[in-house]
Amino acid sequence: MSVIPTRTQAWELLNEYNQTEYLIKHALEVEGVMRYFANLLGEEDIDRWALVGLLHDLDYEKYPDEHCIKVQEILRERDVDESIIKSIVSHGYGLVADIKPEHQMEKVLFCIDELCGLIHAAAIMRPSKSVMDMEVKSVRKKFKSPSFAAGVSREVIQQGLDMLGWELDYAIEHTILGMREVAEEIGLK
Repeated sequence: MSVIPTRTQAWELLNEYNQTEYLIKHALEVEGVMRYFANLLGEEDIDRWALVGLLHDLDYEKYPDEHCIKVQEILRERDVDESIIKSIVSHGYGLVADIKPEHQMEKVLFCIDELCGLIHAAAIMRPSKSVMDMEVKSVRKKFKSPSFAAGVSREVIQQGLDMLGWELDYAIEHTILGMREVAEEIGLK
């Protein structure tokens, strides 16, 4: 019988496999942004969106070379629902996985995972070190500068935008707003 972990179970699992402060904050960031988008888009299962966001990089710290592969094994050992596993794995589409994002939730995760990284990097460069005063235009400028946060794939973000039919400014604006809701937990208040 498959299960959908509670928030507490997911948090414990995340901390079992991740000790790096940045990765834990990134998981909280993506969880918060996914929750925000689920609300914004009128989705019914907000907790599912948040759960997928929280666990999306579960295997990354311990198994970076098996990212999106090892997570399947870890979650199946715990009888986690296959739809949750598929949604998590789909964020690595074209990079480390061949499961294409199909559901709206999967497309949002695909797009905002990298975007959160870009916005986080931009926020810590600000005098305030905060997302609370972050503006779309400053993030757009950083997006267009390939040397800034060079590890963030602009191509993946654009591919996600194309899947969703969104403009970059819309995604940036709402990702910032989602990050503001968890700014204290992620150290960007």
